[in-house]
Amino acid sequence: MKYVEKLHVFESPYHKEIKMNVVVSVPEDFAADERLPMMVFLHGAGERGDNKELLAIHGLLKYTRRGDFPVRAVVVSPQVPNEELTWSHLWAETYDLIRQMEKEYHADEKRITLTGISMGGFGTWELGMMHPDYFAAIAPICGGGMSWRAGALKDVPVRAYHGDADTDVEPCMSLVMVDAVNRAGGNAKLTLFHGVGHNSWAPAYEDTRLIEWLYAQKKA
Repeated sequence: MKYVEKLHVFESPYHKEIKMNVVVSVPEDFAADERLPMMVFLHGAGERGDNKELLAIHGLLKYTRRGDFPVRAVVVSPQVPNEELTWSHLWAETYDLIRQMEKEYHADEKRITLTGISMGGFGTWELGMMHPDYFAAIAPICGGGMSWRAGALKDVPVRAYHGDADTDVEPCMSLVMVDAVNRAGGNAKLTLFHGVGHNSWAPAYEDTRLIEWLYAQKKA
């Protein structure tokens, strides 16, 4: 399936100096009245800046460009604008731009999912915990978070992924979060890739049908 891209620049209403690139990918024949699921991807630390091409190195944009993205969806890829910032500095902006893209591309509000890698894995956990009523599911990859807050995700399907040889973000970071969600009565699963280091996003997106799983999730 061929996808086309549109670049948006989101200006923060809270910090006037902050402007974020947002690349939105949609099927080439996307119809004006079509309501598709929306998938949001949060990149890692190495893809910060104002060069949108960095977003296609590891993320969902990589697969929509290759023409082998397996589902029909609106794919949203925001970008942290400089190396002094992380997703943790931009919670409000990120949530606002997601809501803006939902409305602009008339996405199905019951089928909005969130995934991210490394710094974006931490961002996925955090944004999911901040807005558990908004996302249909989350899929953090080689991330972590504040496990004492993970009970907020008890009603949100979670699929986490980590390489068991990761020395940048220890695998226990995902394990603790998944355990905390489940102890709160939630539905979280962790996939550990044997012998895989920090780049666990490659097998997660390419070998596990994660994208299809995200596509299938729908809020009650």
